[in-house]
Amino acid sequence: MLRKMTWAVLGLGCLVLGAGLARPAQADPAAEPKLIADLVVANHILFDQAVVDGFGHISVRSEINPNHYYLARSMAPSLVTAADIIEYDLDSNALDANGRASYLERFIHGEIYKLRPDVKAIVHSHSPAVIPFGVTGVPLKPLYHMSSFLGAGAPVFDIKKAAGETDMLIRNNKLGEDLAKALGDKSVALMRGHGSVAVGDSIPQVVFRAVYTEINARLEADAMKLGPVTFLDPDETREAAKTTAGLIGRPWEMWKQKVESQH
Repeated sequence: MLRKMTWAVLGLGCLVLGAGLARPAQADPAAEPKLIADLVVANHILFDQAVVDGFGHISVRSEINPNHYYLARSMAPSLVTAADIIEYDLDSNALDANGRASYLERFIHGEIYKLRPDVKAIVHSHSPAVIPFGVTGVPLKPLYHMSSFLGAGAPVFDIKKAAGETDMLIRNNKLGEDLAKALGDKSVALMRGHGSVAVGDSIPQVVFRAVYTEINARLEADAMKLGPVTFLDPDETREAAKTTAGLIGRPWEMWKQKVESQH
């Protein structure tokens, strides 16, 4: 009888162990401290660089479980701390909310991560210089080397065509999917009468793109007042992109040092 019980216990242990091995690794903010620290800093940088104000958000895909992502609770980006970070699955269900409210438009993040395995970080903002390009039919195009990532184009997502009359917010997975499809394989998509999204393969890269999208929009509007604009051609955008890809760490460290000295 003892021998049978022993084998039964061992068998149960093997089943439990096997089940544990079969489960995907679970993301956990405490298990990815550097990623979370960078996410907090990125929130502060985007505010400092006037890409976000009291609204807007940035997320990052978990490095432990790519089917999860991290995003702050619903709050002003400049006030975000590590304690405000919530873990989500790709359907944008909070796994550890603990009473903390979620951003209404978190579905932007989950649906883009679903369709774009290459994307590791996403910024949604209402940066003011960008918004006119989503409502006038004037395309946002790279006019200098720092915005060469715009060379592939910046499509405009019109929520009315997807869902009729709305409050312009991406409130569910279907609208998030529609936006993700409009983005396609591009780095930036504009949202008519709303704002934009930028994507990247890291937090520093997506912050870089969000900042220089706003700067390029401002420069393009200014240049158009002076006369015809000579934009970067495809060869120039390709070569410039190669160079800037290796230099993203330079502004990131500068922006990071600045905001850390303020907190």
